[in-house]
Amino acid sequence: MPDATREQLPGRVRTLLGDLDTTSGGAIGEAAAVLLDAIEAGGIVHVAGAGHSLAMVCETFYRAGGLAPVRPIWDPRVLPLDDALRSTRAEREAGVGRAVAEAAAPAPPDVAVVFSTSGRNPYPVEIAEECAARGVPVIAVTSARASRGAAARTETSLADHASIVLDTCVPPGDVVHPAGEPRTAAVSTILAAYAWARVLADLDDLAAARGVELPRWTSANVPGGDAVNRELLARYRHRVPELSAGS
Repeated sequence: MPDATREQLPGRVRTLLGDLDTTSGGAIGEAAAVLLDAIEAGGIVHVAGAGHSLAMVCETFYRAGGLAPVRPIWDPRVLPLDDALRSTRAEREAGVGRAVAEAAAPAPPDVAVVFSTSGRNPYPVEIAEECAARGVPVIAVTSARASRGAAARTETSLADHASIVLDTCVPPGDVVHPAGEPRTAAVSTILAAYAWARVLADLDDLAAARGVELPRWTSANVPGGDAVNRELLARYRHRVPELSAGS
C-alpha cells in the first residue's frame, strides 16, 4: 500500500481534531471552570452515555489521572456487550433515561456530563433534561453535524438541554474511510476522548492557578498509587456507590 494511502486516514483524523479545537476550544475552558466550581463546592460529576458512548463513561470513571468524584449513571440495558440489539432498543425507549437520572438524584452543586454523538435518542436527551430541571448544569459532548444528520427520535436534542456544548465535529454516520465513500474507521471515541482530555488539562491548569488540589486517581501500577487511591475511596465511596458495590 503506498505511503500516501496510509496517510489518508491519519490526515483526516488530524483535521477533525483541529476542527474540534477551533469549534470547542472556548467551551472546553468553560467546562473546566464549571467542573472546578462543582468540585470545590463538594459536588459530584455524574457521567452518562449509551452504546459505544459508554466507552467515554469508562474513560471518565476510576481512571488514572482522572477525577475521583465521578459517578457513572446508566442502565445495564444500554450496554451492547451482552445484547447489542437490546442496547439499541433501550436507548430509543422513552422513560429509560429519565428513570436513570431520577435514581441518581443529582443536585447542586453537582454537574452532569452526557456523551452522545448524535444526541437524538431519548436516553441521553432525557438524562440531560432531568439533570437541567434539577438545577444541575449539563455539559454535552456531542456533534452538531452528526445531530443534524441523524434520525430525530425526540423533539429536542441533547445540546438543547446543555449549559455547555463540546462539539466533537464527528461527521454523520461516524465513519471517515475511504474519503470518497466512507464506510469504516469510526472516529467518535477518538474525538470525544480527546475533548475530555483537553477538559482535564484545562481543569488542571485552572486548579493550579487557584491553588486547588484536585482529587485525582493515580495509576495503581506506580509506586504509592494504591495509598493515594485508598484515601480517595474512603472519601468518595459513600457518594459514588459504583466504586465499591458489593465490596
